[in-house]
Amino acid sequence: MHPELPFSAPGTRTSGRGRLAAHRERVQRRHRSEKTRSVPLSVTAAVPSDDLAAPNKPIETAAPTERPTFADLGVRAETVEALAEAGIIHAFPIQELTLPLALGRNDIIGQARTGTGKTLAFGIPVVQTALAPGEGADGRPQALVVVPTRELCVQVTADVTRAGARRGLRVISVYGGRAYEPQLTALRAGVDVVVGTPGRLLDLARQKVLDLAGVRTLVLDEADEMLDLGFLPDVERIMAQLPTARQTMLFSATMPGPVISLARRFMQRPVHVRAEQPDETRTVPTTHQHVFRAHALDKMEVLARVLQATGRGLAMVFVRTRRTADKVAEELDKRGFAAAAVHGDLGQGQREQALRAFRAGKVDVLVATDVAARGIDISGVTHVVNYQCPEDENVYLHRIGRTGRAGESGVAVTFVDWDDLPRWTLVNKALGLPFDGPVETYSTSPHLYEALEIPAEAAGTLPHAARTRAGLDAEDIEDLGESRRGRRGPRAGRETSRAADRPVPTRTRTRRRTRGAGAAAAASGLAIAAEDAAENDVTDLTTDAVGVVAEANGVADADGPDAAVSTLASEAGGAAGEPARRRRRRRGNRGRGTGAVRGEATDLADLAEFAEVDAGGAEAAPLRAESA
Repeated sequence: MHPELPFSAPGTRTSGRGRLAAHRERVQRRHRSEKTRSVPLSVTAAVPSDDLAAPNKPIETAAPTERPTFADLGVRAETVEALAEAGIIHAFPIQELTLPLALGRNDIIGQARTGTGKTLAFGIPVVQTALAPGEGADGRPQALVVVPTRELCVQVTADVTRAGARRGLRVISVYGGRAYEPQLTALRAGVDVVVGTPGRLLDLARQKVLDLAGVRTLVLDEADEMLDLGFLPDVERIMAQLPTARQTMLFSATMPGPVISLARRFMQRPVHVRAEQPDETRTVPTTHQHVFRAHALDKMEVLARVLQATGRGLAMVFVRTRRTADKVAEELDKRGFAAAAVHGDLGQGQREQALRAFRAGKVDVLVATDVAARGIDISGVTHVVNYQCPEDENVYLHRIGRTGRAGESGVAVTFVDWDDLPRWTLVNKALGLPFDGPVETYSTSPHLYEALEIPAEAAGTLPHAARTRAGLDAEDIEDLGESRRGRRGPRAGRETSRAADRPVPTRTRTRRRTRGAGAAAAASGLAIAAEDAAENDVTDLTTDAVGVVAEANGVADADGPDAAVSTLASEAGGAAGEPARRRRRRRGNRGRGTGAVRGEATDLADLAEFAEVDAGGAEAAPLRAESA
């Protein structure tokens, strides 16, 4: 027996399955009256919280060839007008199925392929149920949207802001890499919707700056990605601070066990909605997929020709490592392509610079790690190239989901190295793709040119006549006041300023190290320290002695530290009148393993004590025996 859910009629309560059945009847009546053809969609209704792992049998509902408008689905006129200004008029299947339930304040679990409009499926209900500043809003966040990556945070913020533009809703994004001060200022001034990543949201909540007591709507977007990145514990801490009486919407491409457990704990009688046709695979049908077995030394040549395919617009090249991303982007730049890299080692300002340049068309090739494979929606991406084989089927789906979005067509090309064949076999089997044995392909293979419509004259470099993009340097880097520097390297002028601030050494005599004479070098250094002691104080002598021994690694004799120190003491005592005696290095563990570290530490401590006493003159030998 399914739990009861509120129905559209005031004061009436029916089951969740009955609600969707009634919605199905309304849609079918409308379609019959319009005499339009329909295809079945798969929807799962009213999944009890204790049975999420075994969803109910999908209910077949009709979806028209002519998609309904947002006005038909009960969306406010202000929101409909704001979306129409952006050219968004008709609803996609996931939006058509989700909006009637979400606007009724039901908890929802939404599943759909990437690029099918999930953002507005939860963004419109968030905007519709939030109060605008002139409608009684008290300045506290009314809706909270949690996303896994910074790039997705920026995109979701833009979409929600666009939907609520006519009502003046205050939407802000909070994520790491940016300075705290602007985010603190915005929160204190009052906001209506907050979109953020788990780490920064939790930090602001702990600082008592982000007040979660007024949140009435919670959205978890890309929940499976948050699981993969290890964010679920932070998400649970955030949800524990929210009011119990709230609406929760969870959107995920897959439903792994931990995500199901999260839904059981924090959601109230959720309705499970899956917008997919029964005969479709998990990949987008409008994306044409190609898989080639390429040699590692020929991949760049093949890539250069793929990027010259007829009709190519923007292209995204995915790799597995940050170093490979930089290497591929630099090589493409040398070959004449306007390319930029995006990965986790870049500062947030550099990452946003690359994405802005890519959206604006100043660069047309974006080389990225999987940080950009989740949820990033950039119009005009016609080609996706998996330069390195994806780790699993989920990564593959999200990578190729950057093209073929919103009903547009796209091309996905995957390079499989010989070492990646076992990995690709698993991906191919999991998705049921017909690429079990990728054909061996080189940059001169005729079938490569034919399959991707590459001109016959295409070579490994882009012709000068085709180099029309402004490039990455044409896009300015925004000063974000980053909370941490990018790990790519020091900023310009950093080493210069450090060198200027470094104090000038007072010592004018240079130290000379001799090969195979560590004890002699140490004794010579002590002689220098003894001379300096006549001009300076005892502390300088102590510091010099310790520094010299740190440079002379492993001066301890094999007979033990006492013999080494006593020898150094005698040599240092006569250093002013005669040269230091060279000592023969004996075989042992000096300079290797733990023995060298232990010996060096002993010498440092002994020589420090020796220098303090020997500067006074007489008591060095008794103290050395006691110290040993």
